[in-house]
Amino acid sequence: MQRRDFLRASSLVALSLSPLLAHALGTDTVQDLPQTPKMPVLFVGHGSPMNAIENNSFRQNWQKIGKELPKPAAILMVSAHWLTDGNTAIMAANKPETIHDFGGFPDELFAQQYPATNSPQAAQLTADLLKKPLADGTQVKTAFDLRQGYDHGTWSVLLPMFPQANIPVFQISIDYFKPASYHYALGKQLAALRERGVLIMGSGNIVHNLEAEALEAGKPYDWNQAVDQKIAQLLQKHDDQALIQFADKDKLIKLAHPTVDHLWPLFYALGAKHEDDQVRFFNAAYAGSAISMRSVIFS
Repeated sequence: MQRRDFLRASSLVALSLSPLLAHALGTDTVQDLPQTPKMPVLFVGHGSPMNAIENNSFRQNWQKIGKELPKPAAILMVSAHWLTDGNTAIMAANKPETIHDFGGFPDELFAQQYPATNSPQAAQLTADLLKKPLADGTQVKTAFDLRQGYDHGTWSVLLPMFPQANIPVFQISIDYFKPASYHYALGKQLAALRERGVLIMGSGNIVHNLEAEALEAGKPYDWNQAVDQKIAQLLQKHDDQALIQFADKDKLIKLAHPTVDHLWPLFYALGAKHEDDQVRFFNAAYAGSAISMRSVIFS
């Protein structure tokens, strides 16, 4: 199935299921998510799904970060692997399945499960926040999806980070064809979740070009390093608008992201951060010639 066809199918499924959610989630939700100290925001470069089980530095750092973070009441994941066209879908399954959305990997990887449960309260609060018009007056189209499970952009990171799977986890989809500024604005809408104990996490890659990786796996391309370093500098400076312009217009982005699915999760984290948040990088390394694993914590 072509990318555009997949996006349309996902959107229609989500929209057709939305009337079922009121019964599934109930209404008395905010009281169940009391105010908390501000939670961090993460963007995680997830790379190959094999990172979930290989004893490499990426997985080891995920394990370390999981022990350092305050325990969330719930986790909101924005993954490069759930894309829709024309709306933002919100996961509503009570016990989402673990999706093995890849091929050509060993049986051990396909055997992995992440048996977390959803957070109806956090999912409903997310829907309420997204109902508010954006700063420019745009009304976000939302829908609840009772079928979507945890894709590998979610569970491959959370399996090492929170291996007990005892924290509720839910996802929202990425409205793929919207610009960087739109995803950034949605992140701003969702920032209030941080003070309800929700850990917001984007999962993608700052550089992700599998076609170029297949041609030459090894030393990072010059453009890989240039994009990685440019984005790192803008993140450190909290220069959000320059980063939005870079993502939408710079010619190097086409090399780093032939498709932008792995870039957009960064902008949800970027929008949810605060100006006074400290910026801390981890896994600031390359996974081959055309993938950057740089990840960041805002806290």
